[in-house]
Amino acid sequence: MINQEFLAPFKYQFDESIIKSISQYGIIKHFRKDDIIMDIGQDLTHVPLLLKGNIKVLREDLNGSELLLYVLESGDTCSMSLTCCMAKSSSKIRAVADKDSSVIMIPNAQMTEWFHTNESWRNFILQSYQIRFNEMLETIDTLAFMKMDERLFKYLNDHVKLNASETISKTHQEIAEDLNTSRVVISRLLKQLENEGKIILSRNKIEVIAF
Repeated sequence: MINQEFLAPFKYQFDESIIKSISQYGIIKHFRKDDIIMDIGQDLTHVPLLLKGNIKVLREDLNGSELLLYVLESGDTCSMSLTCCMAKSSSKIRAVADKDSSVIMIPNAQMTEWFHTNESWRNFILQSYQIRFNEMLETIDTLAFMKMDERLFKYLNDHVKLNASETISKTHQEIAEDLNTSRVVISRLLKQLENEGKIILSRNKIEVIAF
């Protein structure tokens, strides 16, 4: 059983009965940075609720290249995993811990039951679908309408907002993988942004100074 004190990030979203049910049925799992939480093709038996940390949700093409769809933060769930659970299909995405993270895993049976019997849980699920849908539209717009230097600068600014820190601790290779391009391209564009006075580069760190 989960101590209800750990469920503080969800108390503004759920009524007391769901908090008690999550405490009863949920299982807390801890992941280190870069751990795979959910993988493509995996049969999903639980729905994740992010308690602490950040999780990257990725798609993979036939060549094994990954594309970042969106990032989950504390209090979020992954709508794509919800869809797969309700349809009883295998995962279509990969979820990776972007930093050390703690996740509450909710069994599928409980997730489905609560959806039909509890308004606060149902509203949470429907709102999650809408938020993730909007984020995926933003990703599509970025790919379709932005040049790579614009995508990179948006990516850096999004990370500043997500982590409430102007310093980003990522390698050029990690950024390249998130943006589905090469490290050489990212290194060149980062240097260009530094020359424009928008960022300061140091070893495995980027400080964003313009927004």
